[in-house]
Amino acid sequence: MADQDKLVDYLKRVTADLQQTRQRLREYEAQSNEPIAIVGMGCRYPGSVASPDELWRLVHGGVDAVGGLPTDRGWDVDALYDPEARTPGTTYAREGGYLSGATEFDPEFFGISPREALAMDPQQRLVLEVAWETLEHAGIDPATLRGSATGVFVGCNYQEYRARLAEVQEGLEGHLVTGSVSSVVSGRLSYVLGLEGPALTVDTACSSSLVTLHLACESLRRGECSTALAGGVAVMSTPHTVTGFSRQRGVAADGRCKAFSAAADGMGFGEGVGLLLVERLSDARRLGHRVLAVVRGSAVNQDGASNGLSAPSGPAQQRVIRQALVSAGVQACEVDVVEAHGTGTRLGDPIEAQALQATYGQGRAEGRPLWLGSLKSNIGHAQAAAGVGGVIKMVMALREGVLPRTLHAEEPSPHIDWSAGRVRLLTEEREWPRAEHPRRAAVSSFGISGTNAHVILEEAEAAGASGAADGGTRDEGTPVLSGTDIVGWPVSAASADALRAQAERLGAHLADRPGLAPADVALSLATTRTALTRRALVIGDGRDELLAGLTSLSTGQPGNGLVKGTADLGTKPVFVFPGQGSQWVGMAVGLLDASPVFLESMVACGEVLGEFVEWDLLEVVRGGEGVLGRVDVVQPVLWAVMVSLAAVWRA
Repeated sequence: MADQDKLVDYLKRVTADLQQTRQRLREYEAQSNEPIAIVGMGCRYPGSVASPDELWRLVHGGVDAVGGLPTDRGWDVDALYDPEARTPGTTYAREGGYLSGATEFDPEFFGISPREALAMDPQQRLVLEVAWETLEHAGIDPATLRGSATGVFVGCNYQEYRARLAEVQEGLEGHLVTGSVSSVVSGRLSYVLGLEGPALTVDTACSSSLVTLHLACESLRRGECSTALAGGVAVMSTPHTVTGFSRQRGVAADGRCKAFSAAADGMGFGEGVGLLLVERLSDARRLGHRVLAVVRGSAVNQDGASNGLSAPSGPAQQRVIRQALVSAGVQACEVDVVEAHGTGTRLGDPIEAQALQATYGQGRAEGRPLWLGSLKSNIGHAQAAAGVGGVIKMVMALREGVLPRTLHAEEPSPHIDWSAGRVRLLTEEREWPRAEHPRRAAVSSFGISGTNAHVILEEAEAAGASGAADGGTRDEGTPVLSGTDIVGWPVSAASADALRAQAERLGAHLADRPGLAPADVALSLATTRTALTRRALVIGDGRDELLAGLTSLSTGQPGNGLVKGTADLGTKPVFVFPGQGSQWVGMAVGLLDASPVFLESMVACGEVLGEFVEWDLLEVVRGGEGVLGRVDVVQPVLWAVMVSLAAVWRA
């Protein structure tokens, strides 16, 4: 009998262990295939684009953002131009998608000295700025991520800034090492923000930023990081790449990418920076983050020994597309649109179109073709930042339900057999209705190194986690600075000039969004942005008064309901409670019913007071008109109310 009991116990333990193992396997399988949520985006692209909304306005409006050669980088623009480019170091293309403001930077904001900033590659500076904007776009105060397992994955091709410094100024030598090394593009961001997840700088040429997104998704699924910044940056400090491609006759004469067009005559160079903040979908739901879209699947591969080191490989492109579809768990016919690599070359575009025909163009229902477009037609080829730009464009298109047209493609390329499958070029803007499946888009990037990447995106609504449309939404029980309709909007910046600029940008943002509730704006300003040293509070009774206060702040003029000051971040806040005389009958009754935090604190205060008084705190507050005149009652009640208000402010 004893042996049988031991056997039963053993079998029970084995069964329990097997159940735990099966559960762990299920959790691992679910995590390894979990969609990845895009919760924040930031970017800088040609056409003075400084946000995802501005990029959307550019593509939705069919804007051609290509312009002249940059004049703020010390380039001899006149000497660079040669209509035939027969002279070494010249180009026949006078235009391209060059980034404005690439030479501008506020080092003090990031705790960097002007001397060190001068030795920093502009790509490092831009990544710092756009990363900060990306986190705030997600409703996250960047300062709160210090010490977190946040990963950084940045694509970057150029390390030529040091060559611009013909004469190294005294004292810069030490900074040039970190200022010009590619690994520091990602490492400096981790250092400045105190992020402790993986930090990688990736160079696979034009596919770099999509490769970083793929790596970030895999790192999240493996638990190497809790959230991640992924994207790419490309700023040309010298014109060497443009002049080199011009010698090979690979640059379009007018500097424009005419993707899949009969007019395609070469690549137009562009620049930019784009970053995405991504996390596991389950984490985004748990944390209440707004989900802009989800990455359903991704894949990366290599051309291998193809028909040329820098020539695209159609079979490899087909393979990476099919791998991404398997990763996403969807059929090719369930993807509606592809944001193509689409450089506008007579060699690359037909190869890419053929690969899309073979994978996405087959077995599609009549009237449901795969739509094809390319951001490069608007801004040029942004190189290491090209793929992430396409992702931002398609995330915005998913949310808006519109497919923007591709420019310079009125006549599709005759070198592409458009009858080989149901793939159609977006020569006109189209509505994007939902079909029997959620809206889905794919993005392709192919590097001159032979590394190919493909990502499949899905609308957030399909994941049941779209969140609020513009930041957090106030719960009905959330207290705000309120009398009747009085609301306070806190604004902060690192300098007086920046404070005025911040007020101007906020005013413009709100002017475009008249439906935003003032109390919700107040909540977002107070809880999703870093509180910097220069501060202002705009107080108003309704939207018009608040906007007038912002105008006063932005123009440096005094105004009613406008308070300004400078915070000392080295000290902690101190609450000063008023004494007897600040009470009135009915005071705090509304908060008892509206705020669980306030009620909990009042109950705790009542329990403490119960040892010393003969009356009940909550009964006095709710109906103590007859006893509030007694000093021995009103002073303890005021103490409890103020302590509980402090608890609400902390919460």
